[in-house]
Amino acid sequence: MTLCVLLLSIGCHSAPQRVPNAASPSFDARFTGSTLRVDYAHCGTSQQEAIALLGYRAEGEWAGSRTQLVDRSDTGKYRFRMFDKASGSELYSRGFASIYGEWETTAAAKQGWGSFQECQRFPEPRSSVFLALEKRAADGRFAEFWRTELDPQSRFVDRSPIPALGEVIALRENGPSAKQVDLLIVADGYTAQQRDKFVDDAKRLSDILLATQPFARHAQRFSVRCLFVPTPESGISNPRKNIWKDSAFGLSFNAFDSDRYVLTYEDQILRNAAAQAPYDALILLFNERKYGGGGIYNLWATVASDTEPAPYVFVHEFGHSFAGLADEYYSSQVAYEEFNPAGVEPWEPNATALLDPKNLKWKDLVDSTTPIPTPWNQTLYDQVDLAYQKQRAEAIAQQASEERNEELMREIKAQTAVLLATEPHRGKVGAFQGSMYEAKALYRPEVDCIMFSRNPTNFCKVCERALERTILTYTE
Repeated sequence: MTLCVLLLSIGCHSAPQRVPNAASPSFDARFTGSTLRVDYAHCGTSQQEAIALLGYRAEGEWAGSRTQLVDRSDTGKYRFRMFDKASGSELYSRGFASIYGEWETTAAAKQGWGSFQECQRFPEPRSSVFLALEKRAADGRFAEFWRTELDPQSRFVDRSPIPALGEVIALRENGPSAKQVDLLIVADGYTAQQRDKFVDDAKRLSDILLATQPFARHAQRFSVRCLFVPTPESGISNPRKNIWKDSAFGLSFNAFDSDRYVLTYEDQILRNAAAQAPYDALILLFNERKYGGGGIYNLWATVASDTEPAPYVFVHEFGHSFAGLADEYYSSQVAYEEFNPAGVEPWEPNATALLDPKNLKWKDLVDSTTPIPTPWNQTLYDQVDLAYQKQRAEAIAQQASEERNEELMREIKAQTAVLLATEPHRGKVGAFQGSMYEAKALYRPEVDCIMFSRNPTNFCKVCERALERTILTYTE
């Protein structure tokens, strides 16, 4: 096995390879029933991209579906695929997004190289395979930009025992992992003395998630477990306030210099610890009073446990990480400079550039009497919301207390809730201008949704359908 590095010049994608899907042999004939993980560094600039292979790791039993192996959702900025070496048939695939995929849209990516740990987990094949990474081009099609061969029996697969770290705690067990959505909630910033607090936080927030539609309809399809790894100090790092903590998994505020965005760049450490339990989805719950979090499709979500809006954030961020839902708001400060290029249809299921209004991606949910685009009083909403954003920026600059920040959030919630409740097309599916950090170029399905504001306790119909489809992918 050699180190594989391949540079990709943006805009120079080759034509997508047409590879037939596997005929339909039984899972056991193709796979061992265990999990393999490939670790790699995803690095580059805004104009070129590289993959450096770091290694392979054997994990435990495969927790994913044993029938829904090839991704049909067409969701994600990237796609991981596995092909049988002998026949060329596709054995497994998953769309995903990544920290790198977000970082490359920032000003920092125009100034120099960045490097981020990533991994892909897949059912262990019985024979040699090709692993490939593809990236979505402007026309929406995927193009392969990295490929390597893997002999699963080779000495290059690390098969040492998964080290015991912390404690795995079951909150909800509903059946075999292969037929469940296995959700693993990982602690960071909780001391040994705060173990019970973490369990209580995880149960409280996961119960709220599973009481929200469409999760409530499918609650019996979810198993929920916790991984508690104690840390010497309570909380996580906050660079803007010169607070630095030695947390278990490296979570920190200020990702991409965005005050409330929380990520970790220590993916291998996280994955080695998480491998102690079966999981399809990860939520990293960190012990903080400060509002913050994040969510990236098929990576993981992060959520602060002790803020007033924690229940909302838990559900919102899981929407990102589980089903690839887009942020539908457009006025908050973000580091991205061109998250979705002009004139390109977003891959996210709940956002559109409305390039072809007659073929709106969710047109089957639109009533014949609803105009496209759908009018709403965006001017008045923006006046109220932009005034709040100014106050919020001032509060961040002054390092205001969390109580003051939450007071501002309550004020804007009360004002915008009244405005959105009186919209003539409220509750109807259409195409409402303003979404994905763009006030004019992109559109969302409904005037309000969990992915748009902190006001509602429900997803719009388009988001709900995308979430339900994802649930069924793991459980049928």
